[in-house]
Amino acid sequence: MRIIDHFIAGSAGGAAARESDVFDPNSGEVQARVPLGSQADLDRAIAAAQAAQPGWAATNPQRRARVMFRFKELVEANMESLAHTLSSEHGKVIADSKGDIQRGLEVIEFACGIPHALKGEYTQGAGPGIDVYSMRQPLGIGAGITPFNFPAMIPMWMFGVAIACGNAFILKPSERDPSVPVRLAELMREAGLPEGILQVVHGDKEMVDAILDHPAISAVSFVGSSDIAHYVYRRGVAAGKRVQAMGGAKNHGIVMPDADLDQVVADLSGAAFGSAGERCMALPVVVPVGDKTADALRAKLIPAIEKLRVGVSTDNDAHYGPVVNAAHKARVENWIQTGVDEGAELVVDGRGFSLQGHEKGFFIGPSLFDRVTPDMESYKEEIFGPVLQIVRAPDFETAVRLPSDHQYGNGVAIFTRNGHAAREFAARVNVGMVGINVPIPVPVAYHSFGGWKRSAFGDVNQHGMEGVRFWTKVKTITQRWPDGSADLPRGSEDGGPSRIQDAFIIPTMG
Repeated sequence: MRIIDHFIAGSAGGAAARESDVFDPNSGEVQARVPLGSQADLDRAIAAAQAAQPGWAATNPQRRARVMFRFKELVEANMESLAHTLSSEHGKVIADSKGDIQRGLEVIEFACGIPHALKGEYTQGAGPGIDVYSMRQPLGIGAGITPFNFPAMIPMWMFGVAIACGNAFILKPSERDPSVPVRLAELMREAGLPEGILQVVHGDKEMVDAILDHPAISAVSFVGSSDIAHYVYRRGVAAGKRVQAMGGAKNHGIVMPDADLDQVVADLSGAAFGSAGERCMALPVVVPVGDKTADALRAKLIPAIEKLRVGVSTDNDAHYGPVVNAAHKARVENWIQTGVDEGAELVVDGRGFSLQGHEKGFFIGPSLFDRVTPDMESYKEEIFGPVLQIVRAPDFETAVRLPSDHQYGNGVAIFTRNGHAAREFAARVNVGMVGINVPIPVPVAYHSFGGWKRSAFGDVNQHGMEGVRFWTKVKTITQRWPDGSADLPRGSEDGGPSRIQDAFIIPTMG
């Protein structure tokens, strides 16, 4: 059985006391095993990071950027093999896997501009003969704890900026699909990154707790469910760390009566069901405004959903593949049953789907609910599967209130031709990322990613300049040079600078 080992100090680790299965979601069979690391594994990685990080921090930003440029080239050259490996462990179709990798690379592209992003501020003459300037310096050692649903993108979102800023980085990826994160670390090493700057340790809660408690780790970035995000945030902060912890989501798509319904249906097909709905920026709730809009949308959605092709990851004609494992398949199907029990109308039932020749695979057909109400648990919680819920809103005010009142506040979209309605909605909705006729409003890499409410814990978002702020600390220098040197003229009448006779005072009080 193939073992997907740690990547510590540029090499694999030793024998593991505990291991976890890595499945092929298309067949349901175990294809590899991954060690569940211990405190000793983390300590070994920490020691390597501590030895390497000071030299990396002292490397000028241009040279750090050149490693990022080379890494980008290597990932692009290995795109096909990376995508196939990702699909074989996650289950998403090849096109979605390539998108996963590409969105991560966009943050690497941002990190290539780190010499500019790290520039500080300077004030000349803040007081008599006094200048003030600031510099951004790395924190030291950072860590990332990443989920199964984006095994390439989210690690690159984290380690790209952290490493470019001069930090060492320890990545703990999901044990469900760990091969691509290890391969990315190998490519970083090939790109010229010093040994010990990017390391991968595998594990479960034991490793997570070890990372959160370790005094040598200064900052932790996390993406996962909200309950665990809150746990990571509280435990990490209690240990004196800087923490950003991104949680779950229940993103809404508001459909105004003037929207282009054909375009809305096309967008919903991808946003709700793409990647089998296993993404925090999916659009699992659609809110048509008015029954006339709802009826028309439903009539168009049903045939579009029935045309969706569910297939193996390598099927180029498939719209989406299996979910990640059997436990997650059972969880999604249980949520569908919960919706039925709560009184929602199950219009299309994706349970019981079986793919010929892959009967043991973790496949779920697309499901559609109508007449879902805000008091239902199936509406309140994140299903994280290929399930779309219709929540009817009688008017615009209700449509604004639904996502605003929801416990999650990651993303939201509005579909309309009315600029005033879109502008009003974007300004008032209590959600962190808004799309206007854009179904999955993930910001580009030089902006930042982050939700509100129980979708994010911590004060600083991911990537863009927010990422630079998170992975650095600011040092501010106030300087005043004595002017009594014998090498300089003592008076302005000699053509030199005048001596400053006044004693030092705080500039704001001068």
